[in-house]
Amino acid sequence: MNCRLGCGACCIAPSISSGIPGMPNGKAPGERCVQLSDDNLCLIFGSPDRPAVCSDFEASLDVCGDSNEEALWLITNLESQTSQ
Repeated sequence: MNCRLGCGACCIAPSISSGIPGMPNGKAPGERCVQLSDDNLCLIFGSPDRPAVCSDFEASLDVCGDSNEEALWLITNLESQTSQ
């Protein structure tokens, strides 16, 4: 499965513990990454500054669902279940 352009759920819902340009301490779950454009596109896609966790993410139906809204719900739920 390929990422849906303009989704951005993986840049909003999960926590990211590694530093991101503009967010040296990473980001909290539900916090929008500063590198996410208004169109929900990664501004550092393909850059060596992009965290490995972001580069390594692979879209799949069980994580991304059938819509942007479902992806946000699924990833938020996964984050909640794994942060306890």
